[in-house]
Amino acid sequence: MRIGIYPGSFDPVTLGHLDVVERASKLFDRLIVAVMHNGAKRPSFSCEERMEFLRRTTTHLSNVEIDGTDDLLAEYARRKNACAIVKGLRAVSDFEYEFQLALGNRKLNPEIDTVFLMTSAQHMFLSSSMVKDIACHGGSIRDFVPPELEEEIAARMRKDDDKWHS
Repeated sequence: MRIGIYPGSFDPVTLGHLDVVERASKLFDRLIVAVMHNGAKRPSFSCEERMEFLRRTTTHLSNVEIDGTDDLLAEYARRKNACAIVKGLRAVSDFEYEFQLALGNRKLNPEIDTVFLMTSAQHMFLSSSMVKDIACHGGSIRDFVPPELEEEIAARMRKDDDKWHS
């Protein structure tokens, strides 16, 4: 069985993330979307909330599993018997950083390869940070996040923005 892992913070999940999930799910028998802990980021949504967002938006993909971990990715991949890590690339600038991570993961776990998927053109500019910034300032995120999550994400960002201005 070919198992792939698509790791990320997904804070929050965007249409760009889902584009990569849908395309990667066709490449593997099983795709694990792993919500990872990133010490460099302060998430707006808990790991459980992000996992639930992903579950709600991937129900149509029978071979996709949602998980969360704070393990080292190379070790997590080994534990899950994965053959590949999937990374989405928006621009050439993403490649250098992701290439370094891929080499590090390969050094830590020689059994793992990294598969790079270019984000679809309509999502190349999209990031979770941009979504949060737009929502914090009252802008519409309709074209950037799954419709079933739009109001929930916008409400949280408005609430967080209110804390900042109090």
